[in-house]
Amino acid sequence: MDPVTFAILTFIVLLALVLFGVPVALSIFAVSAVGMYFWVGETFMISMIRSVTYAASSNYAFAVVPMFILMGEIAGASRIIADLYQACYRWIGHFRGGVYNATVLASAGFAAISGSTVVNAAVFTRVAMPEIERLGLNRGFGAGCIAAAGTLAAMIPPSLTMVVYGILTGESIGAMLVAGILPGILTAAALMTTIYICSLFRNDLQPAKIETFTMREKIVGLRQVSPSIVLAAIIVGGIYTGTVSPSAAGTIGVAGALTIALVGRRLTLAKFLDAVKRSVVTTASLFLIVIAGLIFSRLLLTSGAVTELTAFITDGGYSAGVFIAGVVIAYLIVGMFIDPVSLMVITIPLLYPTAKALGIDPIWFGILIVKLVEIGAITPPIGINLFAVMSAAKPKVTSREVFIGVLPFIVCEAMVLGLLIGFPIISTYLVTGWK
Repeated sequence: MDPVTFAILTFIVLLALVLFGVPVALSIFAVSAVGMYFWVGETFMISMIRSVTYAASSNYAFAVVPMFILMGEIAGASRIIADLYQACYRWIGHFRGGVYNATVLASAGFAAISGSTVVNAAVFTRVAMPEIERLGLNRGFGAGCIAAAGTLAAMIPPSLTMVVYGILTGESIGAMLVAGILPGILTAAALMTTIYICSLFRNDLQPAKIETFTMREKIVGLRQVSPSIVLAAIIVGGIYTGTVSPSAAGTIGVAGALTIALVGRRLTLAKFLDAVKRSVVTTASLFLIVIAGLIFSRLLLTSGAVTELTAFITDGGYSAGVFIAGVVIAYLIVGMFIDPVSLMVITIPLLYPTAKALGIDPIWFGILIVKLVEIGAITPPIGINLFAVMSAAKPKVTSREVFIGVLPFIVCEAMVLGLLIGFPIISTYLVTGWK
């Protein structure tokens, strides 16, 4: 069997297993092991699985993952998020669409101390949705807004999605995190602009009575979240200036979030232990998926599939633009059914070497991939952030409400994607200075 046919069959089997509900890590590992057994034999298969697992587990880059996850869980378990939302609401809540825009602004702030889009979406549902209910605003639009704002955690550092891309490709995690700053700010601004424009034409996005706050109340709200703002500035600023490594930034973030929660008496022992438990489970799940993905990438390399695909595209005269167009179309379709990390783990081992062979900037390509999985996270029917919002909302919000409510934000994200493709400097400008 030639390598290309082998790779196609492998992907078909893998996608079928995932879509039929087999755990992602188990699906990838099983396909990789069976593929290696038939392609290179039992001895090489065992040796490869053993060496990849050990190398990945002892990789210092992995240390950043549990730190970023725990930092977000601690912040989510305390009142940091509620205070952040209230501070934003006091300052911009009186503008058109202000209730929803406060969610986006607060979510962007929380994204700087949490790398998980699902955690971001879930915790802001519990904080912002009651306010939307209280003011009699459109719940479906609110759910879509929260889900879309949650994806900011995938772009704004510290982003777990960026870390996974760095681990899978060997690219600098620090460079990836720095590259996400401007696209993250652009996305937040685009979401807020979308909300404002929609509010001009829809009365159900604006409360009947506008709440106003005195300057003293605004300052008090700002003072309550100032420790969190300082912590976010230290993390993002430290990574950008090179003062601290991503792993060290994660450790500082955990210590800072824990200190803020304890000093403010916002975190009980039970909540802390629950946050640690969730962090361990999430970290273990992510590790299994990434390690399985690294084994899968070795299968593609040893089978010659990567070499064959690269040769097919380069020798066939296909340009980098055609390749990028194919990647965008494939991700937008498949991303509707597979969660972001799993999609990256399955596809990056094949796409990344080809992108490099075509002369595509690997950092820009990483930002593009992250933006594509962001869109997938809010695209029906299996958008992971949509279901995070639906499961956390009380009273429940229907899937129909969420699917309709998120449509303007999908259009918004698509426009941002177009800007990132048309103007690569948005993704590479800060990295050039950082290097």
